[in-house]
Amino acid sequence: MSEKESFRPGEIVPDSGIYECNCGQHHHWSTDVKGHRFPPPSQGCSGNAWVLKDPAHPAT
Repeated sequence: MSEKESFRPGEIVPDSGIYECNCGQHHHWSTDVKGHRFPPPSQGCSGNAWVLKDPAHPAT
């Protein structure tokens, strides 16, 4: 099984959904609109990238 793709702050959001930072503390960031830029992680978070946790419109 391959590792999930991660995205750095400032990159364009490829698909709308809920993204989780990669620090392992289960911080979430909701990205509602495809095409927006990823934000920096929350203050005090050691994460440096975002991984799609739940897509907004899962393929059927």
